[in-house]
Amino acid sequence: MADKIILLDSWPSMFGMRVRSALAEKGLKYEYREEDLLNKSPLLLEMNPVHKKIPVLIHNGKPICESTIIVQYIDEVWKDKSPLLPTDPYQRAQARFWADYVDKKLYELGRKTWTTKGEELETSKKEFIECLKLLEGELGDKPYFGGENFGFVDVSLVPFSCWFYAYESYGNFNIEAECPKLIAWTKRCMERESVSSSLADPHKIHDFVSGMRKRLGLE
Repeated sequence: MADKIILLDSWPSMFGMRVRSALAEKGLKYEYREEDLLNKSPLLLEMNPVHKKIPVLIHNGKPICESTIIVQYIDEVWKDKSPLLPTDPYQRAQARFWADYVDKKLYELGRKTWTTKGEELETSKKEFIECLKLLEGELGDKPYFGGENFGFVDVSLVPFSCWFYAYESYGNFNIEAECPKLIAWTKRCMERESVSSSLADPHKIHDFVSGMRKRLGLE
């Protein structure tokens, strides 16, 4: 029986983009269902009753939630093509550590670049750049975070790159000036069809953020 894969997602979500990139890397066909997060579908509430969030991967009727867990699940189930996690246990642990670091730090700091002002914004920008510089240091001179091969940390981090334009516009800073190697890495990742076909257009993200700012009374 062929696998039936459904992805409940929202187009601007960097977490959803992770899952889309992983599915594309594996060459998997799936049904994409766009969720209205202001009016969540009964299916989303049924499949993720705990967090009620996207993305949710439904594989043959069974839901898997939380993007990093979904990516690991995809890698384990379809392990014969384009492995994302290394085979060595230590290297696997390191990859999970950095993906966890991205989750714990980058989303909230990035969000603050377009939701805060004044001193709070300046502090957030500084912390955001420090975070990116730390990741750039981990990347070093390697083509990808996992070495020669595109992998788990790349999938976890690269979706944030399509939000960089919005972060820079509202935060008034330049990421490439601060982290040139990291931006070179994002361009390298974007040469992969699995990434370029899965990430949203940065200008569309900027427009989305502008709408969010209006709703929050920031514009």
